Amino acid sequence: MEEKASPPPQGCSKPHLEKLTLGITRILESSPGVTEVTIIEKPPAERHMISSWEQKNNCVMPEDVKNFYLMTNGFHMTWSVKLDEHIIPLGSMAINSISKLTQLTQSSMYSLPNAPTLADLEDDTHEASDDQPEKPHFDSRSVIFELDSCNGNGKVCLVYKSGKPALAEDTEIWFLDRALYWHFLTDTFTAYYRLLITHLGLPQWQYAFTSYGISPQAKALLGLFDGSGPSVDLNNPRGRSAIHSRRF
Repeated sequence: MEEKASPPPQGCSKPHLEKLTLGITRILESSPGVTEVTIIEKPPAERHMISSWEQKNNCVMPEDVKNFYLMTNGFHMTWSVKLDEHIIPLGSMAINSISKLTQLTQSSMYSLPNAPTLADLEDDTHEASDDQPEKPHFDSRSVIFELDSCNGNGKVCLVYKSGKPALAEDTEIWFLDRALYWHFLTDTFTAYYRLLITHLGLPQWQYAFTSYGISPQAKALLGLFDGSGPSVDLNNPRGRSAIHSRRF
């Protein structure tokens, strides 16, 4: 079934889209300068697709991830800002479909012969601490699936912490930056989805959860968003407070 972009809906007139976006569509549309708020509608996944994914990967999908896919097989929402007479794409929120919820492997990161493996790049100097869980491993100790490629700025990953066979309760959501360093995001998919929506898909927002923050280039893009719309704090590198109580 071909994906189709829904026209910018005034107030997100379709109830299931309103539920999926936590009402952020209406907030964006009412913000000065924001235009072309677009959602690519995707049909719900069928249960056999989830079962096939679990069998193929020898992993039990977390219940909130299952419920999300039973609502929509992936998610993609974008919005732009109008600067003078120009329309500039700015926000992008995405969750891969089940078919693209693929395991992060050597072949997905490198294609050159004799290139170092991900396990070769493993850095065990930063293990678990009181305020930071143990980071994922590129070898068989962890099983890692890509939720979002972040437009080439890194990868948001669903991480099974105990290898295969992988249990649903052993999952966390982590951000892998372009230098292949891991940064913890949330304990659950539901909590990550709230972050995704409340950060409006702003460029490189995941880097707000790193020690070095977002890049000057991303800050320059954010300057196009004049601040009269929804307020998003991208300076605090740890947790956010104003997150909706949405559950899948």
